[in-house]
Amino acid sequence: MPREAEPSNNERAFILEALHENVRLDGRALDAFRNIDLSFGDEYGVADVQLGETRVLTRISASVTAPFPDRKFDGIFAVVTELSPMASPAFEVGRQTETETLLSRLLEISLRRSSALSTESLCLLAGQKCWSLTATCHILSHDGNLLDACNIAVLAALQHYRIPDVTVKGEEVTVHSLEERNPVPLALLHHPLCVTMALFEGGGKVVVDTTLREQQCCEGEVVVTANKYGEVVQVKKLGGVAADALVLLHCVDVAMAKVKELDAVIARALEKDAAERDVGGLMAELRAENER
Repeated sequence: MPREAEPSNNERAFILEALHENVRLDGRALDAFRNIDLSFGDEYGVADVQLGETRVLTRISASVTAPFPDRKFDGIFAVVTELSPMASPAFEVGRQTETETLLSRLLEISLRRSSALSTESLCLLAGQKCWSLTATCHILSHDGNLLDACNIAVLAALQHYRIPDVTVKGEEVTVHSLEERNPVPLALLHHPLCVTMALFEGGGKVVVDTTLREQQCCEGEVVVTANKYGEVVQVKKLGGVAADALVLLHCVDVAMAKVKELDAVIARALEKDAAERDVGGLMAELRAENER
């Protein structure tokens, strides 16, 4: 199996010495994210996130299916990740790597198990029909911190997506097209966001949003998922050097501040996209002229 090219001894020593002096190669502060470029496609539910050189494209798709027998009143929601050789030579088509497995599990805990999306709202006929919603993350470029980029992309796509309106008469379910009725937004209960932090110097130094080279030199990682209201969804320590309780509490404090920043970035992108799609002002103006 191909492996990601490791940094040389000189590169590793240079990066670690720079971090020891609180300097990063790209000039950022230790607790700063790279520039986040979030855009949406022509269709609802398509989000393109570029976090530095890391890029993720997420698409939301929906279909009508039968619910699980033990969850008759709930719809189905799943997050799928696709890592291809286009993103990194270390990824192979048809072979799931440890990175992909870990990424899928953390996204599932952050978004599905935290009940960010109300699956009850996806139920159409109890025990018979429901919406099956799938968020597919396509990794286009990998330069570190895939989890945060995927999490931002999925959450932005869920907020952007509009599901077709449905009419239920008895046991007959009619799905209306976009021409017949305006689609409706999803019922999101809260907006959990992941912040991944790398540990250096035995856990004494915490670095946010590491590049691939920094990630390869770190001694361990901590993932904190929370929403802007201060509710913590998960705290994960991903191997490496031991971290005491004070370090974890510091990571949570840093993540709380960053979650609010990330939520604001998504909100601004959604407002900009809504303004570009809104033709109500022009149509209202033309209608007023016709009435006169």
